[in-house]
Amino acid sequence: MLTLEKITKKYKDKTALREVSLELDCGIYGLLGPNGAGKSTLMNIITGNIRPNGGTVCWDGEDICALGERFRCLIGYAPQQQGLYNSFSGRRFLSYMAALKGMDRKEVREEIERVLAYVNMREAADRAIGGYSGGMKQRILIAQAILGDPKLIVLDEPTAGLDPKERVRVREQIKALAGDKIILVSTHVVSDIAPIAKEILLIREGSIIDRDTVENLCRKYGDSKDLEEVYMHIFGEEESYGASDSV
Repeated sequence: MLTLEKITKKYKDKTALREVSLELDCGIYGLLGPNGAGKSTLMNIITGNIRPNGGTVCWDGEDICALGERFRCLIGYAPQQQGLYNSFSGRRFLSYMAALKGMDRKEVREEIERVLAYVNMREAADRAIGGYSGGMKQRILIAQAILGDPKLIVLDEPTAGLDPKERVRVREQIKALAGDKIILVSTHVVSDIAPIAKEILLIREGSIIDRDTVENLCRKYGDSKDLEEVYMHIFGEEESYGASDSV
């Protein structure tokens, strides 16, 4: 169980998050909102990359700050095509990330082969990341996020910039991860998360304005049959792309 209690984050005179409270258990959650809504800040606080000004994040009732390295062993985070080393091969990059996660050296080789196979990247594993396509980079980021079988996976725009076939492939890989894990996916492409999400979290100006299943949100906002219509109804011109970019 991941619990957020009254999370607040300020940057000088801007409030990025306003007393956000959430409880998430196993399943896939879509985090939707316009640019500047606070999605990235929320994900960085959940993963422990930045500290909030107020509030607490707890894993199974224990503050993640107190958990320290134990919490970092439980999480996997894939930023939007950031943190990649173009001169590294995919395999070397995964070895490096495994070392950062403190994984047992005896298990690393087998685990790298497992995640490479999962994202269908074994044939490209010894090529330089700088020569990867956008889809391949997204897949290697997902691979490093699931190294060590983490219980909490946070994915930032995992399908951004991909062609339709790559987006469907990545979406299905995310879907297959669900089970005993909490997976939080931030995206602008509504159609990529609607078919697989347990619930959708709607965020605007640093506040969670609604949270529900896709079916209930569609019924709630004008009895729509499409989450994309709900997204545009709520956010309108705040976000001019993503919602109509369907697969």
